[in-house]
Amino acid sequence: METLGGAEFAPEMTYLNTSTCGLLPRRAVAAVKLLADELAAGRPGGAGEYSSVSAARQSFARLTGVDETRVAVGGSVSVHVGLIATSLPPGAEVLFPEGEYASVITPFLVRGDLKLRYAPLQRLADAVQPGTALVAFSSVQSADGRIADLAAIRAAAAAHGARTLVDASQSAGWLPLDAGAWDFTVTGGFKFLLCPRGVSFLTLSEEAQESVAPIHAGTFAAEDLWATTYGPIEELAPSAARYDEPPAFLSYHGAKESLALLEETGIDAVYAHDTALARRFRAGLTELGHQPVPGDSAIVAVPGLGHRVPGLADAGVILAERAGNLRAAFHLYNTAAEVDRVLDVLSG
Repeated sequence: METLGGAEFAPEMTYLNTSTCGLLPRRAVAAVKLLADELAAGRPGGAGEYSSVSAARQSFARLTGVDETRVAVGGSVSVHVGLIATSLPPGAEVLFPEGEYASVITPFLVRGDLKLRYAPLQRLADAVQPGTALVAFSSVQSADGRIADLAAIRAAAAAHGARTLVDASQSAGWLPLDAGAWDFTVTGGFKFLLCPRGVSFLTLSEEAQESVAPIHAGTFAAEDLWATTYGPIEELAPSAARYDEPPAFLSYHGAKESLALLEETGIDAVYAHDTALARRFRAGLTELGHQPVPGDSAIVAVPGLGHRVPGLADAGVILAERAGNLRAAFHLYNTAAEVDRVLDVLSG
């Protein structure tokens, strides 16, 4: 089993930590360096090219099956979630999985006038009830790689008239995502999408856009991008672009290249590659007497082994510790030989 990345990547260690931060492809590094050099020299066009932002938006839209008019760009998931949180009426109930990532929960918590409720991930669909306004959850859990029952949650939300918010930060880039099936999706680009930090995406259904105010609207939210730079913007973009944050151009110059690589490779191919490596790792762990969290995720967690992370790093194997778990995340630049390498280190 070979890497899908080919010569696009240059890891110097056995890197199985994409859930923390994905490796940048060589082409993305080159794009960022080029812009940085131009900025140091004094480029006539200023901070960067908006065409790179547009290209990244379009790539993400194609990768997730929605029209680009439904995609807003930004810099962090928590800002996107905060935008959604402000749209809810006082007293609205928001349902989360227990142990959900903080960035999905906290923007709702700090409102102070919402009802927050929690349920085990495996029973999240059953916990949706009349009066639930929003179900907010990660499609793949950060702490242990568990995949939510997306079909069941979507059906339960529809049955009770609840909207849905999916954080795809731990899945977009390896797990096929139909963003059009959800009212909102938020995705940090610096993990499996292989973008530099400072790139994130928000998708909104057309109906959802009617109820969310673009409260941080600035120059980049305008219909005619540079027509109104002084005074109030008279016409906001009719698309989700009215929710855009000012883009970090260095990051988006890299993102354009990273997302193009994923399009060229194909998410179905990445899914097959990543999950095959994860299955190999789970089987090897079981042979060693460890019990990984079950499932068919590209993220593998082993409860109680988080303390092995420093020793693995000393051996040149990079994983993460999350909630006491040893967490490995496989992506297109990993190989079967690397799976065997980490198992060998663990067995020692």
